[in-house]
Amino acid sequence: MPTHFDVAKSGKMTEYMQNASVDPIEVVRRHSLTTLVRDEIERHIVEGALAPGDKLNEADWAARLQVSRGPVREAFRALEQAGLVRTEKNRGVFVRTVSLAEADEIYAVRAVLEEAACRLLAARIDAGKLAVLRDWLDAMRAALDARDHDGYARANVAFHDALVAASGNLKLYETYRRLVSELSLFRRAALVVQADAMERSLAEHRAILTALASRDADLAAALMHAHVSGGQQRAHAACEAAGPLAAVQMSAATD
Repeated sequence: MPTHFDVAKSGKMTEYMQNASVDPIEVVRRHSLTTLVRDEIERHIVEGALAPGDKLNEADWAARLQVSRGPVREAFRALEQAGLVRTEKNRGVFVRTVSLAEADEIYAVRAVLEEAACRLLAARIDAGKLAVLRDWLDAMRAALDARDHDGYARANVAFHDALVAASGNLKLYETYRRLVSELSLFRRAALVVQADAMERSLAEHRAILTALASRDADLAAALMHAHVSGGQQRAHAACEAAGPLAAVQMSAATD
């Protein structure tokens, strides 16, 4: 049976070419493998399978993904540039930890980017884009009904990702994706999330979508700013409730 990695490998192929003195087939093959390895490790980090502070072993990942160690080494470098891992001399590569202060900076930039995405999207939204966002809203509603915090978090992230992607600005989207990946490193274990957090979050998402459907750019941007700021405040409250000795992990269901 094909694995998640096998499916990704068969569906992705980059077309970058480098200098003519290098075999172009080898360039494409190597670049594609590096990208796929990076995507797979990033998925484990973002989904929480790899926690802040975990060590990444080059040989283990090469064996797991059935590739040579070269693409894994290059993937580690790319992940370091993306702010997801850190390299310690003579110790190895580790999943990076994001502090509360750094998370605050990320939230501030994220609010600006998502406000801009709402303004852009309000001017160009159509039935197809609305349908995609409504589908993710329905998935959030279903997860809420099932009290599935993990499922809600995944649908929540997908809603925001789809919204920014639909804005049509590739550079904005790329910057947003990096920020969200870094923010996924900011987590806290055993947090007591307010009982109505998902209900309030869903209501905020629904209001944003309604404003976008009405092409009200100012209202959509204002609602998005309030939503991201609210997520930041809930994160602070959860951190304070967890105490200074809590392990690093934060629930995306409050966002």
